[in-house]
Amino acid sequence: MELTFLGTGAGRPSRQRNVTSAALRLPSHSVWLFDAGEGTQHRLLDTPIKLNRIDRIFITHLHGDHTFGLAGLLSTRAYDGGVDPVTIYGPPGLRQMIECLFEWSSTRITYEIRYVEVEEGIVYDDGQFSVEAAALEHRIPCFGYRIVERDRSGRLDAARLKEAGVPAGPLYGKLKAGEDIVLADGRTVCSADVTGPCIPGRIVTILGDTKPCGGALKLAQGADLLVHEATFEAGMEEKAAAYGHSTTVQAAETARQAGARKLVMTHFSSRYELEDAARLEEEAQALFPASFAAYDGAHFAVECRC
Repeated sequence: MELTFLGTGAGRPSRQRNVTSAALRLPSHSVWLFDAGEGTQHRLLDTPIKLNRIDRIFITHLHGDHTFGLAGLLSTRAYDGGVDPVTIYGPPGLRQMIECLFEWSSTRITYEIRYVEVEEGIVYDDGQFSVEAAALEHRIPCFGYRIVERDRSGRLDAARLKEAGVPAGPLYGKLKAGEDIVLADGRTVCSADVTGPCIPGRIVTILGDTKPCGGALKLAQGADLLVHEATFEAGMEEKAAAYGHSTTVQAAETARQAGARKLVMTHFSSRYELEDAARLEEEAQALFPASFAAYDGAHFAVECRC
């Protein structure tokens, strides 16, 4: 799993940062997009990600710096020959926004678009990954998303398999899947005896715009990677609260309280230049050492806890 930031700015694009969007590449090679501010498809051109690999899009809220690039991206996907369906998750009003743009611009989409109106709780589960949504505190309805990978069976122990006399082939797959097997001579081999410890699934939490709140803390619990907005620097908490945003130290405090492993801050005000990133990181690192300031084009691998 790898998260690529396509835009890390707040409110409006600047010379150094595009507005908000991030793409999560899964082990299956599918790509899930989180928000699509203006210019998102331009940033995608600088990555190896193909539009037809994007099959799910999660929108946190309807502010333009998170949505104004969505209609264009969907249109280009049709021009590029995309035929597979796309499912879009977001707050009420998202479908109306997109379909109105398509209607008035006479845009023809050649693939199915499915819309899911988000409520709190599990919004997606395919047995391998689940996505949970929770409400955040912003100026308009806004959600965060928690992506959870299912725990995987431990690695097969070759020495134990040989000792147990298990022939190579389909029986290996059953043991790997956690099934006990019966050999031709009638002996039972238990999966737990020939496999290593279970490999915990990874957790990625991607929050929309928010003040510090219970929903953010809930979604961030034990996350391997927490993406949290940090619109303002430390000391600007009053201004952040007035606009429904957070500061660097507030993002770090959420990560610390939640027991996250890594914090990546994004959605920086245009008042900050790229050279300010080190200072903003240091503010968060004083409270939560594993804190990083994202920039457009940054990649963050989500490592297994093996």
